[in-house]
Amino acid sequence: MADYVNYNDLYEITSQYIKKEESQNLIRRAYDVANKLHDGQYRKSGEPYIIHPFQVACILATLHVGPATLVAGLLHDVVEDTSYTYEDVVRDFGKDIADMVDGVTKVGQLKFSSLEQKQAENHQHMLLAMGKDIRVIIVKLADRLHNIRTLGALPHEKQERIARETLEIYAPLAHKLGMFRIKAELEDTSLKYVDNAMYNKISNQIKNDSSVRIQNVDHTIDEIKKLLEPYNFENIQIKGRIKNIYSIYKKMVTQNKSFEDIYDVLAIRVIVDSIADCYQVLGIIHANYTPIPKRFKDYIAVPKPNMYQSLHTTVISNDGFTFEVQIRTFEMDKVAEYGVAAHWAYKENVEYSKEKEQFEIASKLKWYGELIKFSEEEEKPTESKDFVDTIKEDILQANVYVYTPTGEVIDLPKGATPLDFAYKIHTNLGNKTVGAIVNNHIVPLDYELKTGDIISIKTNKNSFGPSENWLNIAKTSHARHKIKSFLNKQNRDILIEEGKKNLDIEFKNNKISNYDLTDEFLEKFQKNNINSIDDLYLEIAKGNLSSKTVVSKYQGEDIRVVDEAISKQIEKNQKILTTNSDTGVVVEGLTSPQLKLGSCCNPIPGDPIVGYVTKGFGIVVHHINCTNLKNFQRERLIDVSWATNIDRKYPVSIKIYAKSNMNLLLDIMNTISANNMSILAINASSTPNLETIVKLKVMCPNSIELEKMIVNMKKIKYIYNIERDNL
Repeated sequence: MADYVNYNDLYEITSQYIKKEESQNLIRRAYDVANKLHDGQYRKSGEPYIIHPFQVACILATLHVGPATLVAGLLHDVVEDTSYTYEDVVRDFGKDIADMVDGVTKVGQLKFSSLEQKQAENHQHMLLAMGKDIRVIIVKLADRLHNIRTLGALPHEKQERIARETLEIYAPLAHKLGMFRIKAELEDTSLKYVDNAMYNKISNQIKNDSSVRIQNVDHTIDEIKKLLEPYNFENIQIKGRIKNIYSIYKKMVTQNKSFEDIYDVLAIRVIVDSIADCYQVLGIIHANYTPIPKRFKDYIAVPKPNMYQSLHTTVISNDGFTFEVQIRTFEMDKVAEYGVAAHWAYKENVEYSKEKEQFEIASKLKWYGELIKFSEEEEKPTESKDFVDTIKEDILQANVYVYTPTGEVIDLPKGATPLDFAYKIHTNLGNKTVGAIVNNHIVPLDYELKTGDIISIKTNKNSFGPSENWLNIAKTSHARHKIKSFLNKQNRDILIEEGKKNLDIEFKNNKISNYDLTDEFLEKFQKNNINSIDDLYLEIAKGNLSSKTVVSKYQGEDIRVVDEAISKQIEKNQKILTTNSDTGVVVEGLTSPQLKLGSCCNPIPGDPIVGYVTKGFGIVVHHINCTNLKNFQRERLIDVSWATNIDRKYPVSIKIYAKSNMNLLLDIMNTISANNMSILAINASSTPNLETIVKLKVMCPNSIELEKMIVNMKKIKYIYNIERDNL
């Protein structure tokens, strides 16, 4: 690392790409302000404090960031550590820089805590700050890099805490931003303090082994140069690269490998002018060395989510030496080293608003766009830990890359399933998922996705949605969060409907058939935490509030109590509607129509329905989504409706998708019995993927009771999905 001593060192770096005098004056003014404000302050090492923000600015300058970001780096500690306020920064340097300083200050206040919830909230704030302005995190990474370089001055306990925090949060951030150099230094330096014994062991192994390997690499580089010479590449650079210590450490620990088993400790990198040259070099390498199967990766055609592009191939040389070759363009090499900072390096005379820059970053860094979207969706995240887990697990640790049928790359964490894929595409796609096709083969929903898989999701608009078992199948926090939200809303909707039904019955028992619960009336129940009509129904269904109490208060207030004659007339009409047809279906204007329920779709009370006038068989009633409707003559369709107070049960067909289990049918039958329903028919079949499909016909009073039964059945752990049949 370079040793920067005074302002001239910073100017020497910035003057290479910042030519405008006013920009240089702004940076100098910020340095002078920081130097004055930090005067008399010292770091734990005993050095003047100004050295830290100065070094941070120098690190940022090597990344060629813009003047505003450099100024934020110089001032990032003044608001927290001096009398200088946010308003002072706005006054002297403008709101954009002040907001950056404020963001870095807030992120800088985050520390690991023994309280897990507090720790989660801290990281949530950091990630939200990143969603608002990525420059805040670039400054913070430079800040953390200098701190990790000078960790030796702190007590051991602090060293380990900061090093672990760096490995868990900041190094993955640098990786996702494609900032390889910063990521590698953060990891290797942190490992010194987290596992010093392994750090020293690997470091010594590299030194002791490198002489042989380096000789082999040098020899192979010379060979490759000779192989490429006849092709007259205009610009070409060939060099060796040593894998960083932490990367070797991870392979040794997580994959239980010995140092000797790691092929890519040393790699050869070939850098050329164009993409066409890259593929030509690859062909020449493969023509002269033996490639190892399944060790070729094309990150040029399919870049990594952090914008990294390169061709990777592992080959065996003529003398039996195994080595990796990376082939890329000069531009790709710059992005590989500096990531997002290289792509958006400051250019003189190019105007970039913060918003435009954020938009362009989001369009290039897909995961960053997802972070912004997720941050905006979660106006008030239900649980800080859930929010942080979603970012850490689903975004920072994504390392499985799969394809949509159209070729779009989707990145997911290891262990992800088709459900995680579906919810990453869209919440509604996830909620209506009934199956998945991977590489043209049907797979169960708990199939573990692998890099390169092509996935198509099967949906059904009449699916009842997620079951509780999905929480065991989904691996990403995002998918689990969406499933929980659906299940909570589903249970709430059923309870609301039940509460409304109970209240309707109570009003009818009191001869009130037309009532209006106004906001003024609901205010009487505020002590019960009831602020809406749905809250009222919910509390009644839960048993926290008696429907008799509600009706009594209503009558006591004399609010819209209907005339007794009207009430009697309505009751009379309802009785007529109820007894008009054995089917429970009413046709307006007809007193004794010939009615029949369609056996194809088995509609039940509560379903949206339509009548079809047949030739000689009367009116057949179908569910509005019946698959047969598309074949009917539109002019024969008529409006029909369900009668009230129907006291009978109806056959309804459902289809259940489940993992094969010997107790499955028994659990299904017990659930149906517990919901006071009876089975008319049941048929189970198995697929080659050890999935069981159960077709079931039960007697059910209405769609609300069916929904309750479905919710209970979803609790059976083997069941993936439940849907109405023939809809």
